[in-house]
Amino acid sequence: MKRLVNRFLLAVAFLTRLPVPCDMAEGEYAIAQSAAFFPLVGAIVAGGAILVRHIFSRFVPHAVVVLAMIVFLVTVTGGFHEDALADSADGFGGGWNKDQVLTIMRDSRIGSFGALAIALSVLARYVLLSNLTEATLDGYLLGAHVVCRWTALPLAYFLPSARAESGQGGQVAGKLSTATFLVGTLFAAAILGVALGTKALWMGLAAVVVVVATGAYYRRRIGGVTGDCLGASNQLTEIALYFTGVVLETVGGR
Repeated sequence: MKRLVNRFLLAVAFLTRLPVPCDMAEGEYAIAQSAAFFPLVGAIVAGGAILVRHIFSRFVPHAVVVLAMIVFLVTVTGGFHEDALADSADGFGGGWNKDQVLTIMRDSRIGSFGALAIALSVLARYVLLSNLTEATLDGYLLGAHVVCRWTALPLAYFLPSARAESGQGGQVAGKLSTATFLVGTLFAAAILGVALGTKALWMGLAAVVVVVATGAYYRRRIGGVTGDCLGASNQLTEIALYFTGVVLETVGGR
């Protein structure tokens, strides 16, 4: 039990800026072994955003509430996934071959592709969340943040690390056990089902489409995944799920 708790805390420490006590001395597979809890970390992050929504909605308009939620989400994760999206956009946008892509990804400076990617990501989330009704917003927030963190599991399970040396992606890519993948998938499916009911089928399908599409692209361009790739797919999935939610609400409201 103590080991399971520590692995959960490792997942929290890896994906957020929350100050949690954890033992990092479990070896090189520690993060990979904790990956089953990534969807649960997403639930915690979403829970915080939902709390922010309920507090702010008493005092300010819905558009301002959405802004407050996005600020919270970026703060609690330290912009972890936004940074990965920017690095991926710069790498794939500016690199012509695998070595160039990986070199650009490692550059801490942000380029025009990265800046545009972050701007469009924030804009997309703001617009899409603003167009979800307050009655359904909590469910979509919970479902999206659980499933977008789940995407790291199939990508890391089916694809190898694109780098010879170990980076963040190398801590999980090609190192996930079948049990870790299946348990994490069950966590994500269960929470998604509770959060959205029958709509969960469409949300799950949208997530699978993003995983398959981005995974195929990563394999073709660089032969595997990096930590930035995992973070970029996370961001793209979150946006895709909000978009799916808006479509479902629009069609269902007619």
